[in-house]
Amino acid sequence: MSLYDTFARPLLFSFDAETAHGLSIAALKLGLPFCPPPPASERLRVRVAGLDFPNPLGMAAGYDKNAEVPDALLKLGFGFVECGTITPRPQPGNPKPRIFRLIEDRAVINRLGFNNEGHDAAHARVNARPRRGIVGINVGANKDSDDRMADYELGVRRFAALASYLTVNISSPNTVGLRALQERQSLAELLSRVVEARGSLPAGQGRETPIFLKIAPDLDEQSLSDITGEALENKIDGLIVSNTTLSRDGLKSAAKNETGGLSGAPLFERSTIVLAKIRRLVGRELPVIGVGGVDSAATALEKIRAGADLVQLYTGLIYGGPQLPGKILRDMDGQLAALGVSSVTELRDTRLDDWANRPLP
Repeated sequence: MSLYDTFARPLLFSFDAETAHGLSIAALKLGLPFCPPPPASERLRVRVAGLDFPNPLGMAAGYDKNAEVPDALLKLGFGFVECGTITPRPQPGNPKPRIFRLIEDRAVINRLGFNNEGHDAAHARVNARPRRGIVGINVGANKDSDDRMADYELGVRRFAALASYLTVNISSPNTVGLRALQERQSLAELLSRVVEARGSLPAGQGRETPIFLKIAPDLDEQSLSDITGEALENKIDGLIVSNTTLSRDGLKSAAKNETGGLSGAPLFERSTIVLAKIRRLVGRELPVIGVGGVDSAATALEKIRAGADLVQLYTGLIYGGPQLPGKILRDMDGQLAALGVSSVTELRDTRLDDWANRPLP
């Protein structure tokens, strides 16, 4: 067992989940803990959407909501970090408590509701950081907005010049009505508007910044077809699959009936099936980022075999600790070497049919 397993996790888990999260952010601001990342490996380098990633493992949105510690997270070994979700105006989110650990399931339920400090605070932080590493910005809409699509346009215009990429998050289950933007007619208008907003920017001020769309795992086959059709029609630069789920299938923990989105190990199968079906629908070229249940080299590589170019984690870090990114990358590199594979990209789609042929849960 690691020091995190023996000492740090029991200490953090003695606090409620949201307090523990705040303590972890504070520790990273102080430069703690020191977890040297593994040496860079050519086998792990990936080029996606015109960006050169040192490795395919990213920190998912939801952890660093206010762009407070992207560089500290990069130092843990992550190949990229996604900050947010950030809304135009600050908002407190839903009433507390709103994060629940499901320890027996290695999972979390949250109903945070896009709590964040707004565009101004995040923009100031991102603008002040050194321009190194790949840092994406995940943008959303205020709960009480009169025009949610306009909020996404504002996010694109505000952050395109600073972000390595932008993510349009319409798949959180914790803002009433937000997931309705995944319906085809609404999605067509939204994607058209955000792409036009990016195109309206001056040259050199974010006009080429990739835009990704983050979708839910709780979708039927027709919805997947509609979403991918609009993504291709509007020339979105990639898809992130997936956000949290409303499903509670197979859970053991007492907190399983809490309202909110479920993340962690139980999401792996559902999100990977959706990922593979998305890959089959969009073809080989459109970038796809796999999220949901990644907590080891095995789960990360399986996402890639199912069609992902890159993968992200968050809940895995809660249970695995700050040394987890380095461990995953060392193990991935070792497995690639054992397979005689010169690049992780060679594994992509090698189990696509197996996953895509499975029925949606």
